[in-house]
Amino acid sequence: MALDSLPIDPTLSLQAAQGARQPPRGLDPAKAKQTAQDFEAQFLSQMIGEMFSGVNTSGLFDGGHGEEMFRSMLFDQYGKVLAKAGGIGIADAVQREILKVQEVK
Repeated sequence: MALDSLPIDPTLSLQAAQGARQPPRGLDPAKAKQTAQDFEAQFLSQMIGEMFSGVNTSGLFDGGHGEEMFRSMLFDQYGKVLAKAGGIGIADAVQREILKVQEVK
């Protein structure tokens, strides 16, 4: 079968292929930065929680059940504040990787 006899218009195929090379629509650096910062905040809150896991709070300054319940919320806030202030550099690396993955698609 010859290529001339196929019912495909080559100009349409060329136009479709050129249209497929448009930049990806999902590329949003601001959203990637926020997601990376949220990731770093979560990581930092987990690290802070592990740091304080060995701290004994019994005695005069024991907070009881209230302290136990709200301690994780305090660590979450510490993580958010640290990440917003620049963190330890995890957010920058995560943001670069997010943008790199979005460019590949």
